[in-house]
Amino acid sequence: MEKEMIRLEHISKKFGDDLVLREINASLHRGEILGFLGPSGAGKTTTIKIITGQLRQTSGKAYILGVDSEEIDESIYERIGIVTDNSGIYEYLTVYQNLRYFARILKVPEERIEEVLKQTGLWEHRKKQAGKLSKGQTQRLVLARAVLHRPQVLFLDEPTSGLDPSTALEIHKMLFRLRDEGMAIFLTTHNMEEATKMCDQVALLNEGVIVELGSPGDICLKYNREKKYRILLADGSRLELKNSAETAAQIEEWMRNSQIETIHSCEPTLESVFLEVTGRELS
Repeated sequence: MEKEMIRLEHISKKFGDDLVLREINASLHRGEILGFLGPSGAGKTTTIKIITGQLRQTSGKAYILGVDSEEIDESIYERIGIVTDNSGIYEYLTVYQNLRYFARILKVPEERIEEVLKQTGLWEHRKKQAGKLSKGQTQRLVLARAVLHRPQVLFLDEPTSGLDPSTALEIHKMLFRLRDEGMAIFLTTHNMEEATKMCDQVALLNEGVIVELGSPGDICLKYNREKKYRILLADGSRLELKNSAETAAQIEEWMRNSQIETIHSCEPTLESVFLEVTGRELS
């Protein structure tokens, strides 16, 4: 097993009488993306704040890079990166000046700035004032700042929220590269389609409780109780057939006569699983 970077043991959190996290157990390893998935208010951001020492849990233990989250010091922050909705930038500085400022704080060689700007597709915008960037470019700048010092663990809180599909795709590609280089990535999102594509493991979080934990594929197959096939025939007919001996014989005949254009299994999506186990829509 790869090196464990984060471990959560029976984490609960109360704000007054409101229990927002209840008995959370999970782990994240090197070279892995773990998704905490759920609607707004499910406890995703609270979990990040507990792991990174910004909040104290009511009970349980959280560890990051082998250190108890309640005992975190500045040396841990030099080994992690965080991207949140309120990750600010200096709007009156250029893109390059923003990263140079943080490079000096983090004692990162200046040549690393060029490397990160090219990775995030911002090199051609390096002289642009940060306040004049588009939303997608701003999000890439925030991500560039977060990975400037090559953190071992990267926290992403809704990193592509509100971005157009092409910009989101570019960010996904960068995150895959970082994961493949060994970075551990803790991702929160309510976008189940994004999580299915991105995550090695996902935790479905509902009202502070993990209702499912595992790989996206395994979770979807677990709830694939009524096996069906969606078929498009050459004549344009669209059919959905249950798995049976009769269906198998029919498919064989269509294939023999080159009548099938496409055929897909109909296992549920993460979103439909979430709806089934919680009885609520994502929002």
